[in-house]
Amino acid sequence: MRLIARIILVVLGNVLGILAAARWVQGFVLTGDMKDLAIAAIALTVMNVVLRPVLKLFFGPLIIITLGLGALLVNVAILLLLDFLLPGISIQGIEPLLVSTVLIAVINFLIHLLAGI
Repeated sequence: MRLIARIILVVLGNVLGILAAARWVQGFVLTGDMKDLAIAAIALTVMNVVLRPVLKLFFGPLIIITLGLGALLVNVAILLLLDFLLPGISIQGIEPLLVSTVLIAVINFLIHLLAGI
């Protein structure tokens, strides 16, 4: 039961992060309805669970050399892949990509912090 609640919380965090990025980041465009938003959030959650450990292993030396700042590259790569795979999300440029990555990460961090996960 606790695992299901944690998964739902992570997906909810991704929903809020994507909505915040679409609302406040100029160049991050979310088209579609709530179904497309849910698909995007679930896809982002699955990519974070499956791809993030592989990418962190691959970029491990860079993450260490940059004192953790290279982890931002992992998040950027995942969000760029989400943009490529889903037609409902469009990120136009590097700056919106970086800003939306940081915004989604901060929202997820705050939700995890408040939930005690």
